[in-house]
Amino acid sequence: MDQQNLIQAEGLRRRYGPTLAVDGLDLSLRKGEILGLLGPNGAGKSTTMKMLTGCLAPSAGQVRICGYDMQMQPEAAKRHLGYMPEVPPLYPELSVEEMLGFAARLHGMARAQRGAAVERAIASCGLQDMRRRLVSNLSKGYQQRVGLAQAIIHNPDVIVLDEPTIGLDPIQIREIRTLIAELGREHSVLLSSHILPEIQAVCDRVMIVAGGRVVYADTVAEAARARFDSVVIGLQRPPSLDMLTALADVLRVEPLDAHRFRLHCRTDTSAREAWAAAAVRHDWGLFELHPERRTLEDVFVELTAGDRPATPEHDSKEQAA
Repeated sequence: MDQQNLIQAEGLRRRYGPTLAVDGLDLSLRKGEILGLLGPNGAGKSTTMKMLTGCLAPSAGQVRICGYDMQMQPEAAKRHLGYMPEVPPLYPELSVEEMLGFAARLHGMARAQRGAAVERAIASCGLQDMRRRLVSNLSKGYQQRVGLAQAIIHNPDVIVLDEPTIGLDPIQIREIRTLIAELGREHSVLLSSHILPEIQAVCDRVMIVAGGRVVYADTVAEAARARFDSVVIGLQRPPSLDMLTALADVLRVEPLDAHRFRLHCRTDTSAREAWAAAAVRHDWGLFELHPERRTLEDVFVELTAGDRPATPEHDSKEQAA
């Protein structure tokens, strides 16, 4: 995959009075990538999205879209950007076709290009049967599709989606996730969410935000890797905790139940074979021994458990409006 960064944000900060909503956040989105911005409510996700898309000026820091500085060259930067905020910017009195034609004009597309652009967006977002319906008469799921369609009408390099499935039923959520995955084949996508399955379903890489800061950034697959510094052992006739702690390379023992224990050990340990031999030698009845795997949910909870922002993010949104 081409490693060119289409979004490059450095040192983003945003204050709302005394409240620091985003604190020194760095973010990059590579060409051909779907990046998930994950965090609890109030973590600073929507504020970050608004700064990345030029809807909100940062208190400090810089955003570049395809090499263009968002503050110094906003029009050039936004030509490469499609944005769907949490509440899509739709006009209920327009039909789907009219809404998308209007969006094409807003993006400065020439009259000769608009028809083809509208058709492409309608086809990409599965709106063929809804094209002449008023936006006000569409279900929430189809309104989200129209929101996606207006974001891609000008065929941008980057699509930014803020909580795209909020308020949808399970079937609509599945449909929108499938659509996002399909869009990711032709565009780079930045997706914000506080819903773990959403990130796991469609994203290549995840950034976890807590308290306005990035606390984790890696691939979704890496987030679920085996943790070799944490090993689970199951014993039918377990010895005392002191005997388990005395095993080679074990730093600490954590009982999980009467027969299973978590051994916290050195990450480079090769002592698991010796533990198995000790269990056989002492007749402990070994029935389980494996590195502990963590899920994205484990990582998320571990890194955000203490995150309780002073001001809810929705309050910040109101101040930004």
